[in-house]
Amino acid sequence: VQFVESGGGLVQPGGSLRLSCLASGFTISSYGMRWYRQAPGKEREVVAEITSTGRTTNYDDSVKGRFTISRDNAQNTVYLQMSSVKYEDTAVYYCNRYPGAVDSWGQGTQVTVSS
Repeated sequence: VQFVESGGGLVQPGGSLRLSCLASGFTISSYGMRWYRQAPGKEREVVAEITSTGRTTNYDDSVKGRFTISRDNAQNTVYLQMSSVKYEDTAVYYCNRYPGAVDSWGQGTQVTVSS
């Protein structure tokens, strides 16, 4: 099982980014999927999740109304659309499946919000 996250970068406050997570070694259609983030000096936290069918999504209060998680099961890929980003969104972003999150985390993708 592997995850390859991409799409991060430097963005100004109020800007947008679209992150991608390409999974391999399993079929994501059988799993819910989550986006996590880890800021410097902090623990990894869940920011968004989506059920296997894509019908239900949940968000941490800190990103609700600004981030949108989606999935393309045919492409084995999960996305995170980030809008109206804030300085506090600066972190490395990761994805993983649930239930049964694997220990083999990807390298993540760095998002830096700065003016």
